Amino acid sequence: MPTFVWLARFGEDFKSLTPAQQAAFLVAVEQFVEDLSKGGQFRKGLRVKGVRGAPGILEMTWAVDGRATFQYGAFVTPGEPHVIWRRIGTHQIFKQP
Repeated sequence: MPTFVWLARFGEDFKSLTPAQQAAFLVAVEQFVEDLSKGGQFRKGLRVKGVRGAPGILEMTWAVDGRATFQYGAFVTPGEPHVIWRRIGTHQIFKQP
């Protein structure tokens, strides 16, 4: 099972989302974890890809204008991906991913 942490900024961003947005993100995370557990071939709907101009940082789509950025960190559990959630919100987060 993949492990994760989030940066303080992610926590602040998440708290500023509406309850419906938070719920939509959590549904997307369930899909993200399922895909990651199966080897990391993410479903097209999550649109996981690198953030332009930010090496090592990726983005995931969780709503029409909902994005979350993350990076992979050192293994916490041997052989299991470790995800560091960085930012969540609209396209505005790409100014400081």
